[in-house]
Amino acid sequence: MKIPEASTSISETVRYAVREGVALIVIDSAPVNGLGDTVRRGIFEALKRAAASADVKAVALLGAGKVFCGGADIRQFNTPAAKAYPMLRDVNRAIERCVKPVVACIHGVALGGGLELALACHFRIADRAAKLGLPEVNLGLVPGGGGTQRLPRLIGVTDAVLLVTSGKHVSAKEALSLGLVDEIFEGDRVHAVITFALAKASSNQPLPVLADRHVQKGELPDFEALLKGVNSKSRNAIAQRTAIACAESAAQLPFEQGLDKERALFDELVAGTPSKALRHMFFAERESAKFIPANMDVTARTVRSVGILGAGTMGGGIAMAFANAGIPVVLCEREQAALDRGMALIERNYQISVSRGGMTADAVQTRIQRIQTTLDMSAFADVDLVIEAVFEDMAVKRDVFAQLDRICKQNAILATNTSRLNINEIAVATQRPEDVIGLHFFSPANVMKLLEVVRGDKTSDAVISACMQMAVSIGKIPVLVGVCEGFVGNRMLTGYWREAGFLLEEGATVPQIDAAMQNFGFAMGPLAMADLAGMDINWATRKRLAPTRPAHLRYSKVADRICEQGRFGQKTSAGYYRYEAGNRTPIPDPFVEELIEQCAREAGIERRAITDEEIVERCVLALVNEGARIVDEGVAQRGSDVDVVYVNGYGFPAWRGGPMFYAQTLGWKQVLEKIRDLHIKHGEHWVPAPWIEKQAVAQPD
Repeated sequence: MKIPEASTSISETVRYAVREGVALIVIDSAPVNGLGDTVRRGIFEALKRAAASADVKAVALLGAGKVFCGGADIRQFNTPAAKAYPMLRDVNRAIERCVKPVVACIHGVALGGGLELALACHFRIADRAAKLGLPEVNLGLVPGGGGTQRLPRLIGVTDAVLLVTSGKHVSAKEALSLGLVDEIFEGDRVHAVITFALAKASSNQPLPVLADRHVQKGELPDFEALLKGVNSKSRNAIAQRTAIACAESAAQLPFEQGLDKERALFDELVAGTPSKALRHMFFAERESAKFIPANMDVTARTVRSVGILGAGTMGGGIAMAFANAGIPVVLCEREQAALDRGMALIERNYQISVSRGGMTADAVQTRIQRIQTTLDMSAFADVDLVIEAVFEDMAVKRDVFAQLDRICKQNAILATNTSRLNINEIAVATQRPEDVIGLHFFSPANVMKLLEVVRGDKTSDAVISACMQMAVSIGKIPVLVGVCEGFVGNRMLTGYWREAGFLLEEGATVPQIDAAMQNFGFAMGPLAMADLAGMDINWATRKRLAPTRPAHLRYSKVADRICEQGRFGQKTSAGYYRYEAGNRTPIPDPFVEELIEQCAREAGIERRAITDEEIVERCVLALVNEGARIVDEGVAQRGSDVDVVYVNGYGFPAWRGGPMFYAQTLGWKQVLEKIRDLHIKHGEHWVPAPWIEKQAVAQPD
């Protein structure tokens, strides 16, 4: 039995029909049946109709299409529609007080407000493939429709806190074991819910209403310990702590007062910058994955098999990313010893996952079997995509691509994992530049989500489409970027490190700079990050670019001098910091401080006291100004793409929304004023980007 087409429209997004004495209230608001104002109004009015009808014995709530309900319509947040009557609280109260059994029939997903809607129902049944959860913390929020009050009353406080603070989805089987659903069904959902609803209607048992239940006091967790257990560096730490406070109120307050507290805390989070930033990132990450070809008839190529040249840390990580997604890989190296080291590292990484309980030994074996090893590049003859991950040298890469051009089949995609070299120069080494693209994975490639997809001047739309789709299929967040030195992320990093070097010469210390940026919210400071990445890599880049550097521009020699001492970071146990054997903890080194003072003297710089505020302002605004130039030049399609790159690839705090969103929260006029002031004080590096000037002009007074 299908959801009836012959039904009455109660609102623009809710349909109503009666079948065998069961009122079917169907949410029909593609794509995810979000709880916008018309959905809430439609359910509310349909309940009234069902309650008043003598022909209706029970009520079933269903979703049209692929899901039951994906939750609130977050595009309506901070708009009048979000607070239009009836609110979800009103709808849920009407469901609970209905004298006829109300059954939620869950298929696809019941997430956020969708699960809160189901919790208000007297009963819940779920398709075997359904997923349920309260993921609001991922947007810097807590459930605002009673989830933190009803869920503890249904499954206990401990399990409820875990579900709400993790934001994770549970399967129908897990939901049944938790007591979150009453029954699992397979097959036709309308038939299943009618059968279940009629059985409940004929049982004459009191209807279970979660609002009337009390939380079992003997099962309460240590709320103080839960609060202390929240990782302060988590992107959603504020929301997690708030969710715990909401769950505690469920144990301490009457139901309606608990709802009041939950809603007050929800409204506070909605209005706050951290949640706005996380919601910005939610949409930005989805927008960045979209690519619209110039010719809409273009068909993306399909990537069913992948070849990877280079079994080092990067190549091995890329191989794992594809193997994890079920895509077979041919991994090639020049020497057997290098290939053996690469596979050993892959196996070691997988065993770490097993030891942490994230993967079974059988799953690891399945993934490893997807990776075929070879010393012969001719094994790439039939793969759909080849990614080279060899030494970062233009001559080496051009030679590799000339060979791939001869070996690979027609329409194979030829990709380079270069982090900053010119894709167009690499493509010239082939007879098919339209098939050449950059796929800049971030290390460790099996973990990091970001993927810069670099289009060359001649890269075809079919290749771009294929790579954007492939990225999503292997769990990456793709950002389409153009060709320039360092693309988006590394190009911006140059200015970030530049200001850190200048600040060192002017009087800041290495630990002070890193601490200031960590306190701002970065995962690690710029100098500790340089040590981790390997200072020799960027030293080589600086030497390569030295002939193009304008002689009149200020240049800090601190990083070069450190490298000249053979100090390349953690790999040599010394860089900006020193490191003890077997320990990655950075230790401040007086030698480096003396070297910095020497560089300052040679540059004629009088050192002074530097505040943490100045460190943050100069380092972050350097990112903002360069990011704006990147948008100006069309290297990035939109400002939000810059945010996606920096949050997912470079540790910018997600709860600040990325450099461009953060600048927006400061106010573009204020940002422009600060950059102009820095231009006056520190010279040509700080010429304001035209894009910032445009944003400042457009900013309302």
